[in-house]
Amino acid sequence: MAIKLLTFGQITEIIGQSESTVNAMDSDALKAQLIMQFPGLKDLQFAIAVNKYVINENTGLKDGDTVALLPPFSGG
Repeated sequence: MAIKLLTFGQITEIIGQSESTVNAMDSDALKAQLIMQFPGLKDLQFAIAVNKYVINENTGLKDGDTVALLPPFSGG
């Protein structure tokens, strides 16, 4: 299963790239996997969007989905 991962801002700085391919069955597993691989994410607050929709609970992922990790932002 190939999930396209997009990152922005400080998250990109921690991970080292803005786009990659990952494997995960759901959003909670993906987040846990990324925190293990990149401990700098542990204390960082960020939103997760699946196929352009921000999610607030664990969401199943399928081949071809796009997941974006969105750091806190403010408007002005």
